[in-house]
Amino acid sequence: MLFLETSKVSQHEGVCSLREDLTCAICCDLFREPVMLACLHHFCKPCITQYWRGTPGPVSCPQCRKEFSSKHFQTNYLVTAMVEKIRATTSDAHIKNVEKKLREELESHCLRKEEFINSVRRDKDTMDTIKRVGAELQAHIRGEFRALHQILQDEEACVLEQLRKEQEEELGKVQRHLQAAEWAVRELEDNISVLQQTSAATENTLLTEVTSQLIVFVKLSILRVPSNIFSSKYMAPLQYITWRKMFNSLKPGLSPLTFDVDTAHPSIHVSRDKTVAVEWNATFPYTDHSKRFLQCVNILASQGFQSGQHYWEVEVGSKPKWDLGVASEAIDRRTKIKLTPESGYWTLRMRNGNECSAGTQPWTRLELGAPPQRVGVYLDSDKRRVSFYNADDMSLLYSFSNGPRGRVFPFFSPCIRNQETHYKKNYIRLFGFEL
Repeated sequence: MLFLETSKVSQHEGVCSLREDLTCAICCDLFREPVMLACLHHFCKPCITQYWRGTPGPVSCPQCRKEFSSKHFQTNYLVTAMVEKIRATTSDAHIKNVEKKLREELESHCLRKEEFINSVRRDKDTMDTIKRVGAELQAHIRGEFRALHQILQDEEACVLEQLRKEQEEELGKVQRHLQAAEWAVRELEDNISVLQQTSAATENTLLTEVTSQLIVFVKLSILRVPSNIFSSKYMAPLQYITWRKMFNSLKPGLSPLTFDVDTAHPSIHVSRDKTVAVEWNATFPYTDHSKRFLQCVNILASQGFQSGQHYWEVEVGSKPKWDLGVASEAIDRRTKIKLTPESGYWTLRMRNGNECSAGTQPWTRLELGAPPQRVGVYLDSDKRRVSFYNADDMSLLYSFSNGPRGRVFPFFSPCIRNQETHYKKNYIRLFGFEL
């Protein structure tokens, strides 16, 4: 902007200087029909003609006073062109046109300035949002780990308290044994003294009484200390035991799921414990039910969720084709429909054993190092978020931020089985910990 203003000022100064050079010294205005004298000074033809009129004999230059023998001058066409150009650039129409362009340029710069100001404001707002969300996530992470630390601290304090009680109990036993032993030593010393005093006695009755008393005393003073002082549980794998206990306190914990046979497509077979589903070429005699999928090889879990946070895992193994996720309770189960959020499905899909995609519109292809053998599904009903993880290393596969509203059910599809596909490679298993 400063460069533009400087350039305009320099241009204006140059125009003013050129206008002065093209100004007649007689009429003090721009040349009209400029002519040049022999001394190279320029004047308007009418002005120099009027100036020399009535002058007899030699004439002189009005500017340098050089005398000439005759009234001779010549037209300077170059100066004439320059004068016309200056006159055109300084005309009212030209000035108005320049002023209009300047106004338009000023308005353009003001608009661009406003755009940049808005961009700066948006960038600052974005930075503030990033900082705020980052701070909230930091607090959330600290809270999650603080809860885990608290569980460990509570379990550590509980184990240490148990050990302290057992130690006090064992020390009490040893202390009582020590006191008994010390008492026995004192009694034995007294008996020794008595024996020494009566060793010279010759009466058998007295000796028999003393010997009888000593034997009884020795039998009563014998105490035994247990060989296994502490419980062996303290030498057990404490980390594994504690982890098993911690699992019950996880929030959310692993949701125990079972398949809902009333929703299963007629070609899906469900195991007796309702944790394994497999698709067969033949159909099974299911009762007709309004919840059942009739066109697509799908099945839902029996457990539905409407609020809170829930997590479950699905074992897919090396199965080359599957779909899983969550489905709205109001989905159409009688017709074929694309698995997208617009249709009430939030899913992850596998095709050809290595082509993994998120069920968006269009599909979002995921670049994975290796196909997951077990998939974790995390549903946050309150924040409307559905996330998928590789359950082996808990790496995030994909997350839907525009999750479902209302009641949803875990969704599964073992997909159509190829003729050569073996049963062991085609099942879907609901995975859970038994604690």
